[in-house]
Amino acid sequence: EVSLDTRGSCSIADMGKKRPINQTISNLTKKQKKHLKEFGEQHPFHDTINEKAEKTQILQLVDSPEPSSEESDVDSDVQSEPEQESAYQKLLSTLSTAAQEVEESEEEEEESEGEIEEAEEGETEDDEEGGKSDSGSEEEEEGGHPEAEEQPRQKQQDLEKDHGIEEGEEKDGDKIETWEEFTDREHESLFSLETNFQASVEKEEERTETAAQNRDSDDPFMQHLNTELTEKEVKSISSGTKTRTQAKWSRLGNLVCSSSLERHSLVTVPRDLNLSLAQLHRPLEATWSQVNQASIPSGGLQALSPLQQELLALMGSYRDVYFPESSPVGEGPEVQRLYCLHVLNHVLKANSQVLSHNGQLREQQHGSSVQDEPRDQGLTRPKVLIMVPFRGGALRVVQTIISLLESGDKKLDVSHKKRFKDEFGADQEDKPSNLHRPDDYHALFSGNVDDHFRIGVAILKKSIRLYAPFYSSDIIIASPLGLRTLLGVEGEAKRDFDFLSSIELLVIDQADVFLMQNWEHMLHVMKHLNLQPLDSHGVDFSRVRMWNLNNWAKYYRQTLIFSAAQDPQINNIHTKHCFNYRGQVSVKNLPKAGSICQVLVQLPHVFQQFSADSFADQDARFQFFVDKVLPQYRDAVMSHTMVYVPSYFDYVRLRNFLRKEEINFTSICEYSKKSEVSRARHFFQKGDRQFLLFTERFHFYKRYNIRGIQNLIFYALPTYPHFYSEVCNMLQASSQGEEASWTCTVLYSRYDMQRLAAVVGASRAAQMLQSKKSVHLFVTGGDEVL
Repeated sequence: EVSLDTRGSCSIADMGKKRPINQTISNLTKKQKKHLKEFGEQHPFHDTINEKAEKTQILQLVDSPEPSSEESDVDSDVQSEPEQESAYQKLLSTLSTAAQEVEESEEEEEESEGEIEEAEEGETEDDEEGGKSDSGSEEEEEGGHPEAEEQPRQKQQDLEKDHGIEEGEEKDGDKIETWEEFTDREHESLFSLETNFQASVEKEEERTETAAQNRDSDDPFMQHLNTELTEKEVKSISSGTKTRTQAKWSRLGNLVCSSSLERHSLVTVPRDLNLSLAQLHRPLEATWSQVNQASIPSGGLQALSPLQQELLALMGSYRDVYFPESSPVGEGPEVQRLYCLHVLNHVLKANSQVLSHNGQLREQQHGSSVQDEPRDQGLTRPKVLIMVPFRGGALRVVQTIISLLESGDKKLDVSHKKRFKDEFGADQEDKPSNLHRPDDYHALFSGNVDDHFRIGVAILKKSIRLYAPFYSSDIIIASPLGLRTLLGVEGEAKRDFDFLSSIELLVIDQADVFLMQNWEHMLHVMKHLNLQPLDSHGVDFSRVRMWNLNNWAKYYRQTLIFSAAQDPQINNIHTKHCFNYRGQVSVKNLPKAGSICQVLVQLPHVFQQFSADSFADQDARFQFFVDKVLPQYRDAVMSHTMVYVPSYFDYVRLRNFLRKEEINFTSICEYSKKSEVSRARHFFQKGDRQFLLFTERFHFYKRYNIRGIQNLIFYALPTYPHFYSEVCNMLQASSQGEEASWTCTVLYSRYDMQRLAAVVGASRAAQMLQSKKSVHLFVTGGDEVL
């Protein structure tokens, strides 16, 4: 039986009795066992390269008995908001004996061992087929894997109930930990905005806040939130009609600005770019220079780099910003520090305003003149949502926030800091292998690469509370998968998305990596932002802003998107899911020289254009490949042909077609087992298989060097421009004069303008799209591209 997990990957159900623990399972770390138990496979990051072909062994499988409920997997990573624990549940959580813990540990090892053995047995079945394809174990049908991905998660939740595991508990190896922070009444009162007052802060800070309130009229934070939209303006924004203008800044380059309101249609360069720092919350001004030292040249007098100056000016205007040049080996770290500064400035100003008004209301109760209650809150407390792809990224965000709040010798009080480092820090097995990999690979995968997490952060009075309940948090840091398992889908009995109702600032960092995970999770989260909550959650409606009560929160939300590459799907988030009344700004710089200039081998590149009705018109691409391209390569002379496929759905469609046509091929995708990858690479290198289907996500996670390639077909242009040159440079001559027979064919349509420009350059791409010819030839390997 084959089932699909939340990621869309395959896991094989229990097929036999438990056997003694073998060498393979004993070599796995605790974190790897946990991931294997939850998802049915090891994380792609922990796979190792096996250069030699593995010997396969044919086994005769016996019928397996029905697995018992005791052998079922239990999801250990559910961190959703728990209900109030009863006294009986608290008592049970303290009575976990050592014998129970040992039994749970042995049970977990047996479950993991069984899954490993099942995977090995599945490999032998592939060998028995002996047919045209080496990926016979993958039985997914077209479009089948995203629709079913919620079933296993619901099944795991049901199993948790059967095993008596509540939401406030975690099962990890040999221990069960209770989520103390969810019932910590002392911390609840310390971090509650309703029970704290501005008067409880030190006198010096109180005077600083009073002076800041006098500058409210010039503060972009106050201007943005205090603006009252009219019904006519809201209708204009909802209609989607926008005025577009262009501007050019010295560091960011070309900016495309769009807005539905005329008063926000123009974006001009501020006269003083350092003015944004002067408008920061006062404590941040002192700590920023020290935190940002890595971005400032030695001896520099400015506190911001030129890029940070212009980006902060755009962030401070509270417009939506899309910056697609944030590479992990380039501008990524300084961009991350900058948006942490902006996020923290927003949270501190919002909390300071609430505390100040609390003090004023308390004075009114002691005989002062009664005034209207201030409206300074949303329907729920969380104000900021930061989405990053891996736990390592969340760790860096929290560390930056802590560094920005620590001034001088005063250490910040951070609750649950040790637990946070244990769960989000890097272990020895998280380090990338010592094998040769590009710099961007090491920068991206150094640290904890788990992509299922969510954590709430509360900030108040020089203190930070990690693992705060979402409804008591100011900032939520999560991955799309971590939120997806909590949001649920329509029809599920247990789901929650009210905590996203009053998000005022959304940060999507490394958006390109989400394309390599599951983009459907990102779209699902975007659809649940700023919806009307289903419960009041104890809010004081007399202090809720009117635009929150009118369900207009999405028109005030600022969205910041950072990625390492431009992509139409990311553009769609910026244009179709952002409704900020102040408008949107995106950086649009087309590359002058594409990544084809980095191809070192002598190779002819044939670009073939096909007609398509839209970017999502995959039928036209498939039909063009089947009718025009594939017949040229079916001859036995054109062996050793690798087909590079960026989309997994296209991969499944091509694999099913080649299998139906009984074409001699093998395939490698992100869900292939290590043994399948080894066999496919071996058969392809030796020429036993004429075609190799190769997915982009596998290359993203592995960067394997595929040997034996003589002909390349790019079914679609790669998401990352440098992937084009990396794949082309895999061609290696095994004999003299073999280069003369190499070929490279690329399919593209007029909707691939961004990716085409990134590969061949902006000027060449424009000529190709405007030309009446549908075939264009480039030759690399000389002094310049011809």
